[in-house]
This record gives sequence, structure tokens and C-alpha cells, in this order.
Amino acid sequence: MDTPNRKIIIVDDHRLFRTGLKFIVNEMEGVEVVAEAANGQEFLDLLDIIKPDLVLMDISMPVLNGVDATQIALKKYPHLAILVLSMFGEDAYYNSMIELGVKGFILKDADNEELMNGIKTILAGGTFFSQELLLSLIKSKTENPTINFTKREREILILICKGFSNSQISDHLNISQRTVERHRSNLLLKTESSNSISLVVYAIKNNIVKI
Repeated sequence: MDTPNRKIIIVDDHRLFRTGLKFIVNEMEGVEVVAEAANGQEFLDLLDIIKPDLVLMDISMPVLNGVDATQIALKKYPHLAILVLSMFGEDAYYNSMIELGVKGFILKDADNEELMNGIKTILAGGTFFSQELLLSLIKSKTENPTINFTKREREILILICKGFSNSQISDHLNISQRTVERHRSNLLLKTESSNSISLVVYAIKNNIVKI
């Protein structure tokens, strides 16, 4: 039996941009764009009838913006995977989206390969952050109190920053997924991070990983 394609919804107020994204995504194997929305409200209406595997979410839109739409959607469906479509200059929204629990960020002018890599990484259970956005975070580094990580915690943190999912970390380090989850929970607690994307930001800002 053939495995059904993973379902993707594109949410952006520019039709031409949506068309381009749809073309790129539908060229990928195993995924397809099943719906489009021109604003956050249209997207929320779609969620009543379609349960996507991934949402490509714009930030600035009329009627209902991406931040508010994401907050409402994740409150109703906490495990919904959202990849934020960002432009330079939208930094003020990053922390809000990170705290809400999105799975990644990608710049709108990213090349096709980076977009496909982001989609594949998140659908595999990982997180994804555009390299250019990570570089911009370095410019706003913060000095945090020194945290003593164990060797295993540091290994897992680095793999999280590379976008590895729990199962991939488990296979890579030859440890159980339960052990990975325990270490991930400890990392979140130690760094006062709310989710994996927050961990990535913490690690970059505090020179724990190099990009």
C-alpha cells in the first residue's frame, strides 16, 4: 500500500508567492499542498475541515496576522507543526512565535533547497532555523549565568540545534528515546526554555554551538 502524501497548508496574503511555494512543495516527493489561505482567519476556518502535517505560515497578513493565528491554532492543536515564513525586519515577532511553539523559521527569500530541507526536517520531527536568521541572532547575544551541562546534555543540545528529532538523536547516540526525552526536559529546565526552538536560540546566543 502506498504511503499517503503528507499534507501542507500555505498561509500567505500574496497569491503569487503562494503559487511559487506550491510549485516548489509539489515537486517534492511524499508531500503536497492541500489548501491555501490568504490570512489567519481563512487558515483557522480550514483547520475545521483539514488536519495538515505542516503549515507554512506568514507573519504579516490582513484580517488576522500569523502570530495571532498561530496562537489560536496551537491552543486548539498543540502538536500542529508550523514553519514560519519570515522577512528581515520582523525580528520583533520571533520571540512571540518561539514562545508559542512553532517548529522553525525560514526567510522568504531562501532558495528552494533550504525550503525543502526545512520542510523535510520538520516533517521528520525536528526543528529548522534559517542560517541567516541564526546569524542575525549572534548580533544580539546575551550574557547568561554559566550553566553546567553534562557531557550527554551537551551532545543532545548540539543535535537539537542541528534539527535532529528525538528518534534521530536516539539512533545517533544509541540511547533510548525515553533517555533522550529526559535529557531534553533537563535542558529546557536548566536554560529556562519553553521548547526546542528556544533551546536553539539559547545555544547560539551563548556560544554553545557554532554556525
